[in-house]
Amino acid sequence: MAHVQAGTVKRGPLSKVVDRLGSGAVQVLMILIGLFWLVPTLGLLVVSMRDETANNAEGWWTIFTKPAELTLSNYASLLATGFSASFWNTVLITVPTTILVIGIAAMAAYAFAWMDFKGRDPLFLVVVGLLIVPIQIALIPIATLYGQAGIFGTIPGVVLFHVAFGLPFAIFLLRNFFVGIPASLLEAARMDGASEWKIFSTVVFPLGKPAIASLGIFQFLWVWNDLLIALVFADAANQPMTKALQSQMRQFGTNVDIIAPGAFLSLIIPLVLFFAFQRYFVQGMMAGSVK
Repeated sequence: MAHVQAGTVKRGPLSKVVDRLGSGAVQVLMILIGLFWLVPTLGLLVVSMRDETANNAEGWWTIFTKPAELTLSNYASLLATGFSASFWNTVLITVPTTILVIGIAAMAAYAFAWMDFKGRDPLFLVVVGLLIVPIQIALIPIATLYGQAGIFGTIPGVVLFHVAFGLPFAIFLLRNFFVGIPASLLEAARMDGASEWKIFSTVVFPLGKPAIASLGIFQFLWVWNDLLIALVFADAANQPMTKALQSQMRQFGTNVDIIAPGAFLSLIIPLVLFFAFQRYFVQGMMAGSVK
């Protein structure tokens, strides 16, 4: 009779699914699904590089027989409308928001997970409760507050709004990940005389990179693609790409020569970011599945 060796790791059901996904046939299927998922992106790229007459006359797939129709004139026209300023406004909104949400949420999550202080559990329940607060009900009160503070219509105002509404989910996500870190690691660090900040920065934060990377991708995509907050809190001088594209919409959206290249530029940055950090994203999604 076979006996289970001491120290054998018990594998969860999700880990078995991951093993099956490693088979050759499944990998080929996943590649085909991925290529199919990229078809709309390819179509958008082709449409953005054809003139309006060609787009109205034929489908984008005819480019394979008429490659001479490709041109960069649409992008030149787009940049002439001042779209580049909107691109940098989007960067100035998205990057600081993502960094602030990750930094503040990681420290708060560590405190909720491993620091004992009065009112910790009730305060965490308040944070969780904030997850169900709709953004829409805060638009008018915060707009009034911004007007009194003199930051309505500015980039810092948009950043502050995104940070405030991004923190509850970020804290909840990271706290649930941090509590899974073995307590023996933290106890060993404390026995060596490490401070709470030292433990957080050298032990907890590095171990939490998968979850932090996943959070960073989610937060970046959420802010990068946001339109509602931009419409309310960003004026014409500080508008991000989503608002700039919305302002270019004519009746029935006939100005494809402007909308298509703008939409592709707004799409390619998140797409590149996702593929660059997909390894951490998958690790974050699979965290805790192997026990």
